[in-house]
Parts: sequence; C-alpha cells; structure tokens
Amino acid sequence: MTATAERDFLLDIFNRRGFARELHRSIAFIKRYDATGALVVLDVDRLKPINDTFGHAAGDEVLKAVARVLSEEVRSSDVIGRLGGDEFGVLLWHLSETDARIKAAALEEAIDMLSFTFGDQTVRAGASAGVALLDKRVNPVRALEEADRAMYIRKAQRRRESRG
Repeated sequence: MTATAERDFLLDIFNRRGFARELHRSIAFIKRYDATGALVVLDVDRLKPINDTFGHAAGDEVLKAVARVLSEEVRSSDVIGRLGGDEFGVLLWHLSETDARIKAAALEEAIDMLSFTFGDQTVRAGASAGVALLDKRVNPVRALEEADRAMYIRKAQRRRESRG
C-alpha cells in the first residue's frame, strides 16, 4: 500500500484508511504500555449550505482552513485525519479525560473563529466535537462509535444553544 492511499489529496492529512491504521496502532500502544489518550471526532457545521450556496471550491476552502487550524492547535505527536466529507478525527496522546474535553472545546472554539468571504457574503462554518477516551479496554470500532455518538449529542446541543 502506498502512502498516497492513506492521505487525503485535498488536505494532505490522513484519510479514513490512514487514520484507522493510526488509531489501531495507538490503541495497541496504549494496551501494551498502559498509556492514555483520546479520540476527538469533529463535524464541520454548515458545510453543506456553503457548498450548495457558494460551490464546492468554497467548501474546499473551509475544509483546508479547518485542517490548518487542527494542525496548529494540536501537538506534533498527535494525529489528524479526515474521516469523510465534513468529519475529522484527532488522536490526542497522554491526556486525562478532563484535558481531552478541554482540548476538544478549544478545537471547536478555534474553528468557530474562522470567517470566510465568498463574493459579498461573510460566513462562518463552526464545528461540533465528541470525545472518546482511549485506554486498554477500548477497541478502535467502539472508540469511533463512542466519539461519533458524543459528537452528534454535542451538535444537537449547539443547535439548541444557537436558537435561544
């Protein structure tokens, strides 16, 4: 398998396949050395309306900015990947549950600060994050499911908060 088969060509980060491989490696390391970590799954808010209104080039600009922010906000030892469409994954090493949730909130906040101008309109995307802790009892599938479920709960919470 070539390295390009595990990279997202648009964002130059791991794609789902590469990220899954890194997640498996991380969990194996955690089990062997009784280490800790966290999986954060982020969903970019409002990407579909941006694509529909301004075109896919605009959506690609948003995705590139999100990938850049994630790269800037995490440590070089952490792992970033695009899980699909508007969903990203981040593997965070050696964090407590509290620190992982604080980092996830900081990632949301950093992405929420992004502003884009398309034509004469300025828009914001935003992101919702869910966290799953990684320890010696977890498996990769369960970790992704747990983080994804937490992300959807967070997305619903953010929608309610924005309505009032």
